[in-house]
Amino acid sequence: MDKKILVLGIGNILWADEGFGVRALEIFHSLYRVPENVSLLDGGTQGLYLVQFVQEADYLLVFDAIDYGLKPGTLKIVEGGEVPKFTGAKKMSLHQTGFQEVLSAADLLGDYPEKLALIGCQPEDLEDWGGPLTQPVRDQLVHAAEIAASILEQWGASCTRREKGEMVEPLLANDIDHASYERPIAAA
Repeated sequence: MDKKILVLGIGNILWADEGFGVRALEIFHSLYRVPENVSLLDGGTQGLYLVQFVQEADYLLVFDAIDYGLKPGTLKIVEGGEVPKFTGAKKMSLHQTGFQEVLSAADLLGDYPEKLALIGCQPEDLEDWGGPLTQPVRDQLVHAAEIAASILEQWGASCTRREKGEMVEPLLANDIDHASYERPIAAA
């Protein structure tokens, strides 16, 4: 039986670089087809509501904006028992503390993922409410998706690169997709 794998993007797309996790998941979805045992979830800022999804996953891969104290746009991959330390390293938003609690709750309930990986991106700006991703963070979206595909490959879940121009269903019916939300505003 194939392991159940969850690829989770967390963050707030309305708050500049805090949206990295969700936007990276969207890019991953637009670039790759995944096997049936892999689920993609826009976790947004759901916090403890994500516990049931984490409990159901044998393997968990998370995209998130993490303040590692590095140069903005730097990607850092953390795996296994190190992940909870980084999801609570420096509180940047309500969801981040909530996600550390999600991992703790899943552990306490006895349903902690066998494998866990975090693809974190160092944010540049977390103060621009309603603002887009900064350029250093935006520049890492495709690379983060490629890293995720590589991790899934190591976990035995081969992703297939989508054909150029292939139609891709949004993750949610009412997605505020990157292109629509962050499009330039026309001059009045």
